[in-house]
Amino acid sequence: MQWGGLLLGETTPYVGVQLTGWDDLPDLESGTVTMPTQHGAWPGALLAGTRTLTWDFRILPHRADHFPLLLDRLRRATGIQQEEQSLVIQLAGFRRVMWARVTKRAISADRVYTRGEPTGSLVWEASDPRRYEVTQSVARTRLPDAEPGLGWPLAWPLEWERSGAGRLEVVNDGEAPTHPVVEVRGPVKRPALIDADTGRALEYATALGPGDVLTIDTAAGTVLFNGTDSHLYAATARSAPERTFALEPGRTRFLFTAEPGFHDRRASVSIVWRSAFW
Repeated sequence: MQWGGLLLGETTPYVGVQLTGWDDLPDLESGTVTMPTQHGAWPGALLAGTRTLTWDFRILPHRADHFPLLLDRLRRATGIQQEEQSLVIQLAGFRRVMWARVTKRAISADRVYTRGEPTGSLVWEASDPRRYEVTQSVARTRLPDAEPGLGWPLAWPLEWERSGAGRLEVVNDGEAPTHPVVEVRGPVKRPALIDADTGRALEYATALGPGDVLTIDTAAGTVLFNGTDSHLYAATARSAPERTFALEPGRTRFLFTAEPGFHDRRASVSIVWRSAFW
């Protein structure tokens, strides 16, 4: 385990005894509604809440005089912090990352404590209950040249070629939906990223010059022009709410388009994501 700059677990003086909550499903909120005049209920949406991890450990210094320093490092790394930070855990051959805060630290001051080998526990709470691949994936494409063959309105699903400018594929190898970050680079007018199978889109009635970047963070629900100015107002009527634009498990195919008649191949789009797991 890595929490900030502190390594925990096997091969370290902070030896793990038990980790709970890692492979468990998070608590679920059910939208199921009981039928008033007959048996049963109408099934509603299941929404995951926070994930809580509890780690029981024991400090086993290589030398007794190392104990005060080891304890000090642990205290400093597990104090009260308002912002979540990354927690990387490797277990059963898989490395996953979450973003969490320490909400409890308990260290028993008993006889083994005075020998420099105390037991204790840490509790983390993650506002996002999903576990993610440590390494990010990136897919990019340029705006295509003008070419005939696509009429408007488009019909879904579209005929698909696996390669070429204006087309890209992303693969979420997990079993949970994941929210990507989309970056559009100019020059481009009215950029749109369109799901080739469903027709859902992110489209913005704005113009980007050379060097301009429009960053859409679908998890945060933000659209920033050059990292500062909000461009949420530029979303068109057919643009999906940013927070709903998640990558479902499996393969998703996208098209990158612009205002009709605009074909500058310097324009590009990139999608950055991590596969997500329950």
